[in-house]
Amino acid sequence: MKKRIASEEYLLKAQKLTKKQAEQLYSRMGGRLERRLENQKIIPLEALAIQLEKEDEDLKEWRERFAQLKAQKGKNDN
Repeated sequence: MKKRIASEEYLLKAQKLTKKQAEQLYSRMGGRLERRLENQKIIPLEALAIQLEKEDEDLKEWRERFAQLKAQKGKNDN
């Protein structure tokens, strides 16, 4: 798996987070990203930006799958 690099767009979004929002985002961070942060291979702002981007991608994928399921259910109901 390749290492993610924070995009400029998400770095800007991460800068605008409140302290509470940042803490919530840190709590959802997992695995490799958390270890990279702990080992000081990335700065906290970059870790937040990467996590934000990952969550946006996951949400987009979930919405696509949900739309497919909904469309299949509609076909089966007819």
